[in-house]
Amino acid sequence: MRNIQLSGLTAGMGAAVLLGASLAAHGQATLNSVLRADEEVVRLAQASQERVDKIVEDTRSALDKYRSVTKEVDGLNVYNTLLQRQVDDQLAQIEEITNSIERVTEIERQITPLMLDMVESLAQFVELDVPFLADERADRIQRLRETLERSDVSVAEKFRVVLEAYEIEVDYGRNIETYADLLEIDGTERPVDILRVGRTSLYYQTSDQTYTGVWDQKARQWQPLSESQARNEIRKGIRMAGGQLAPDLLMLPTAAPEAAR
Repeated sequence: MRNIQLSGLTAGMGAAVLLGASLAAHGQATLNSVLRADEEVVRLAQASQERVDKIVEDTRSALDKYRSVTKEVDGLNVYNTLLQRQVDDQLAQIEEITNSIERVTEIERQITPLMLDMVESLAQFVELDVPFLADERADRIQRLRETLERSDVSVAEKFRVVLEAYEIEVDYGRNIETYADLLEIDGTERPVDILRVGRTSLYYQTSDQTYTGVWDQKARQWQPLSESQARNEIRKGIRMAGGQLAPDLLMLPTAAPEAAR
């Protein structure tokens, strides 16, 4: 009876061992499965994190590019605005130059007759003026007439030479001058020194002071001077104008001014 009980107990224990072993094996398999599942979850989580990091990095890069492009666009807008202002200013200048060209053409048509009148007026003035440097002044007026007829000289250059001639005539009234000339005196052509004081007085004298005279503008002829003081003062003036004497006071005979009309 006891042997039967022992056998039964032994059999039970064996079954229990088998059952425990089976349960242990099943548990290990389940554990391994759970571990593998955890590993897969971790791997998937890491992959997801990597994708998220990649997306964040790409987003930041795109944002940086966007900011850079936006900044560049802003700079281009400022530059384009500046260029537009320059273009507008250039267009305005072009319009002004075009208008100026049209005005210049009109002025040129008007100024040519004016210059012709100026030259003729100057010629009449020289003819009626005190007759100093007669040949030189007549030649200058002739050159002016020839210049105005030339087609290869610009209107501006023509106007310049006309004004220059007027300036030369104006300067004659501001200085004194002496030069050599030939005058007919007592029926004989004699070399003389001419003394010009401004454009109000004109004198002549031979080098030996034998002949001395003054121009009478009212009579339009030379008048002889015999006074020794006048001859000495004119010689002094000739030497002063020639740079041989320092400037000094001259007591020269002059024609009385005409009464005002």
